[in-house]
Amino acid sequence: MNMTLQEALTQLELMGNERVRAQNAKSGAGDNQFGVLLGKIRKLAEKIKVNHPLALELWDTDIIDAQLLATLIIKPKELSKEELNRMVRSVNFVGVSDWLYAYVIKVYPEKEALRQEWMNSGDVMAARAGWSLTGGRIAREPEGLDLPAILDRLESEMPHAASEVQWTMNSALAQIGICFPEYRERALSVGERLGIYRDYPVSKGCTSPFAPIWINEMVSRQG
Repeated sequence: MNMTLQEALTQLELMGNERVRAQNAKSGAGDNQFGVLLGKIRKLAEKIKVNHPLALELWDTDIIDAQLLATLIIKPKELSKEELNRMVRSVNFVGVSDWLYAYVIKVYPEKEALRQEWMNSGDVMAARAGWSLTGGRIAREPEGLDLPAILDRLESEMPHAASEVQWTMNSALAQIGICFPEYRERALSVGERLGIYRDYPVSKGCTSPFAPIWINEMVSRQG
């Protein structure tokens, strides 16, 4: 379906509701949002199909719902590294950061070069993306990674990291403990000593993000 920027924004605005806006606000979103349910954004993306130019226009509005839609209709391979770098650093809501990672960054051809750059960035969202990519590599493509050096960084940097970055760093820590028995004891020790997410509220049936609990739970499931 061909759709102009204004038509897409009108559709999103019509689907917005106050409850979702309030939920987003609790998670750190600002006022630049319509409050559209994620499922409705997905259905709109299915109607539009892939539309790279529209995706770029949607992204540049800085409206949360528009940026979420953009991640679903963009062509990652058509982005330059500079464009993706700019997009990552322009994010101001973790929900958008997570969708950008899941649907664009994870499939980007030159993600490894960006991972190495973002891992050493002072920009919060770039660092969050860098540690997300690192956690993914630990779990799926660990060849060439210096895991002891990563553990060193996690131990020294996690306590002082921004909360947005701390979340993905913690995931990398857990993946080391889950996937590598030879580093499990140290990963558990680091998680226990730092205590990050020790008291995190967890719904019944869900696994705690506290690294020692997370690691032990996933290892137990491996049999």
